[in-house]
Amino acid sequence: MRFTYPSTLFLAMLILVFSQIDTAGAQTGSTHEPVRLVGEIGINPDVHDGGLRPPIGVHSHQTLRVNRTHPERADGYGWTYNHASNLAYWNDKFYQQYLSNPVDEHIPPGHTLIVTSENGRDWSKPEVVFPAYEAPEGVEIPEGYSGYMMHQRMGFYVAPNDRLLVLGFYGHSEDPFEEGGIGRVVREVYRDGTFGPIYFIRYSSHTAWNETNTSFPFYKTSTDKGFVEACEALLGDKLKTLQWWEEDHGLDGFYSFGGSGSAFNYYRRLDGKIVGLWKRSLFAISEDDGRTFSKPVKVPTLIMAGGKQWGQKTEDGRYAIAYNPIEMDEHRYPLAVITSDDGIIYDDMLVVQGEVPPRKFYGRWKDFGPCYIRGIVEGNGDPPGEDLWLTYSMNKEDMWVSRVPLPIHHLWEGDVDDDFDGLETEGEVPNWNLYDPIWAPVGVAETPSDSGKSLRLEDRDPYDYARAVRVFEEGEEVELKLKVMAAQSDQGMLDIEVTDRYGGRPVQIRFDSDGKIKAKVGADWEELIKYSNDQWLELEIQVDATPHGSFDLSIDGEKVLADAPLAMAVKSAERLSIRTGPYRDLPNRKTDNQDPGPPLPGADEPLPSAVFYVDDVKVASR
Repeated sequence: MRFTYPSTLFLAMLILVFSQIDTAGAQTGSTHEPVRLVGEIGINPDVHDGGLRPPIGVHSHQTLRVNRTHPERADGYGWTYNHASNLAYWNDKFYQQYLSNPVDEHIPPGHTLIVTSENGRDWSKPEVVFPAYEAPEGVEIPEGYSGYMMHQRMGFYVAPNDRLLVLGFYGHSEDPFEEGGIGRVVREVYRDGTFGPIYFIRYSSHTAWNETNTSFPFYKTSTDKGFVEACEALLGDKLKTLQWWEEDHGLDGFYSFGGSGSAFNYYRRLDGKIVGLWKRSLFAISEDDGRTFSKPVKVPTLIMAGGKQWGQKTEDGRYAIAYNPIEMDEHRYPLAVITSDDGIIYDDMLVVQGEVPPRKFYGRWKDFGPCYIRGIVEGNGDPPGEDLWLTYSMNKEDMWVSRVPLPIHHLWEGDVDDDFDGLETEGEVPNWNLYDPIWAPVGVAETPSDSGKSLRLEDRDPYDYARAVRVFEEGEEVELKLKVMAAQSDQGMLDIEVTDRYGGRPVQIRFDSDGKIKAKVGADWEELIKYSNDQWLELEIQVDATPHGSFDLSIDGEKVLADAPLAMAVKSAERLSIRTGPYRDLPNRKTDNQDPGPPLPGADEPLPSAVFYVDDVKVASR
């Protein structure tokens, strides 16, 4: 579904003008409708990417791949429910925090872990920062609860004295809220990467828990004055601590604003007002720096279900909101982003993460897709470069981050000529979109049997793949050239596709595991030539990307296809997609609590590596 509105710039100017006159009766930008999405507000729910265009240059990196039978290859525990990540950047390092349970959401035991990275691509092995709760001797689990769990909406706080605090919330399973809560814990992250002692920073106001009947002391007992100072700075920050309201509604008056929704975050508008965001399309406005908010209202143009949304002012002076634009709770995909000049009028819905690999392990409430999006909270660090960093779980089992270059844009102008030679080995790849699982890495590497560098795609994952996408100028007539080398010819596969703006795939070429190059000619695959390992082949593809178009394919100067019908009708083409596995669309592993079914066979065992190199990518279109 699409609606057409006046341009974003025009509407932004109108709002600015009216804001100088009288905001009391305004609609969009006021407490009646804090934000509005204009332009395209619908997606195609039958494909993982929603049929949306990607922002150019997004790199998505897996930080944890679960493994139940070989825990040493993952978190050391073999737990397969992982979720609710948070992100910070401090002391020249990224910190990602997340929850973990053995199998199911809200079923104990549960603990919280942290992984770190210096570059956002290569991440450490997880380390437990808050262990599964064990009550003091003689303290019994209250009637009606089955054990202890962790739940939190806030992960980090960089204090004014530059101390990094990490936080979590202990409660009773299966309902840790209000009377089921115990309290919020805190510990310091030291500059050498170690952690300080665990303390409670606040007990639930709905219960009688205190330092006499809980497992950790109160923060004020610490002899570290800097740590206590950091804790009290956080307690005094009513905007940051509003993230806590969901677990403990503050019967003691701790919160200046109540009645909010779930998973609060916020950003500051150009006029100084603060926009509050919650799950399920709820927004509100604060005119007093977060001490109070207007009543949260549902914004009808932002379609979402129970997943978190994330909003922030970006380093280029604009605004972004990231969320799952779909009303189904079981399917939380794609991860989309919309952008704004003023934090009020949003447009240009794009897909940040449009991949949904198979869910390897069943578990209660494990929704498909990238779930519970979070960025870096205001004040919690500024990584090098101008990028929007997002963190999320995939299928509530694996953990990911995405780096979105600023300014966020999706159109390329001019020819493409990429040889990768000037790039850092295993570094960023400008203007390419990378999907980078731990067992299917993609990045820049030294070119085998030649000078210079190339793009290397490896795959040893039985249920996922590496993917690289290059956006080029949209056109009806497109000429592409690229060199490809397979390090093997008897395993793995590489799909090379030309796509349109909606992800339609009119040209499909495959280096198959039987040592043959194939192409989709109309509805059928056709074998073309054999290929050998460690042999560079130059592909030249000429595409008439129109509804009744065709394509030509030459390999090393020899034409192997002429006027071949497209695999599907399109009106234009704009992307080159390179992928080490077949195309996938909808998840198909339904579950219920009575018959959850087995894990995917072999999910914990890597395959022999299949490696492909790509170089000298040239694209011209008109």
